[in-house]
Amino acid sequence: MIKQIDSKKSRIKRRKRVRAKISGTAARPRLSVFRSAKHIYAQLIDDEAGVTLCSASTMEKGFDGAGGNVDAAKKVGLALADKAKKAGIEEVVFDRSGYVYHGRIAALADGAREGGLSF
Repeated sequence: MIKQIDSKKSRIKRRKRVRAKISGTAARPRLSVFRSAKHIYAQLIDDEAGVTLCSASTMEKGFDGAGGNVDAAKKVGLALADKAKKAGIEEVVFDRSGYVYHGRIAALADGAREGGLSF
């Protein structure tokens, strides 16, 4: 019998392995990304205090357009960078949450870099 690979379980294993090595601080928060089929979400997290400093997603009221494509991911990255600048954050640690750095994840990262975040 052929074993079926559970892709969600594999992503969770990768996520745990990466999260054991990185964490966010107040000076350099963690940029965490979550991607679903229809939307993409990003947030800046201070792991020491256990708080979310700012967030952006395709679910926000001011967002226009489809939420599940590369253009939307880039807009979310730019929006998050804008909110981070207003909060006084310039450097972050990127946490791709076990996803492959390709497509929407890479577009969000590029948008955040264009907006002024460095990582």
